[in-house]
Amino acid sequence: MPTTDHSNAAVAPVSVPPRGPLLADGESARTVRLPGFSLVVRSRPGPGLEPALFVHGLGGSSQNWSALMARLEGSVAPEALDLPGFGHSPPPDDGDYSIPGHARAVIRLLDAGGRGPVHLFGNSMGGAVAVKVAAARPDLVRTLTLVSPALPEVPPQRTAWPTALAAVPGMVALYGRLTRDWSVERRTAALLALCYGDPAVVDPRTREEAAAEYDRRLALPYFWDVMVRSTRGIVDAYTLGGQHALWRQAERVLAPTLLVYGGRDKLVSPKSGRRAARAFRDRRLLVIPGSGHVAMMEHPELVARAFRDLRYDLAHRSGGRALAEPTTTAATGS
Repeated sequence: MPTTDHSNAAVAPVSVPPRGPLLADGESARTVRLPGFSLVVRSRPGPGLEPALFVHGLGGSSQNWSALMARLEGSVAPEALDLPGFGHSPPPDDGDYSIPGHARAVIRLLDAGGRGPVHLFGNSMGGAVAVKVAAARPDLVRTLTLVSPALPEVPPQRTAWPTALAAVPGMVALYGRLTRDWSVERRTAALLALCYGDPAVVDPRTREEAAAEYDRRLALPYFWDVMVRSTRGIVDAYTLGGQHALWRQAERVLAPTLLVYGGRDKLVSPKSGRRAARAFRDRRLLVIPGSGHVAMMEHPELVARAFRDLRYDLAHRSGGRALAEPTTTAATGS
């Protein structure tokens, strides 16, 4: 059952909403309230271990990290949040779903809980958010792991265009009319096909749970508003120039960085990994040929192994010097 955290006076706990998050064995959840928003946070025990924080992507939730969190048990003390308006976290008071807005929510959570510096993980939109956090507050980030981060691609690959079109006025209403007869199972199958390199790896129970969660979110009165505004936030981030541009932010990141890309990703081209490897100062690049957009769900054991390798290298790095060149690994998953 979800639990309520009373460990830090700066974070006033509130109860997890009815029909709380689906928790894996060994997980607990709490809701923390900060000025202007509340966040649901799931965690696994890790007394005495370095803290880690996981940030999901567009349309995702903290549940996207459960498989990886389980495989990192004994290595870090993991927590994953539902960003404002996603998962079981209610919308923020100011309605800010921009990349900087989400980054401020992550920073305020870390500051309030006093958990930094953390091993920070981000997927897709959450990867862009994590880059913003690491660039703005290097004191909060011990290492950075980015799984298919939503860093600007010009032009984006064609399979990503339908998702980006959600930012265009009227497109959501049109999509609703075109798919109004779709069952939740069909909607879930389409989502899995978009995010996974091989949707067949999703077992029937997980698929059923995903459909139930999708059905719950569709019933939320703010679901489409959050999706549209967050999509616009990603598009806006693509167009920013100067010091606020995401690639400029990547160049400012000091934390050792693990970059993970999927060879079958339909939303972020694996070719972006090469540019990312040039942008980040201290980086490793892992390409998983058979993976899609959510490698931490599709191949959690490979991502966990790469993260452990990163920590091992850091522990044994001579004089604390950064890697001179990116280490590129092509992994195969079962």
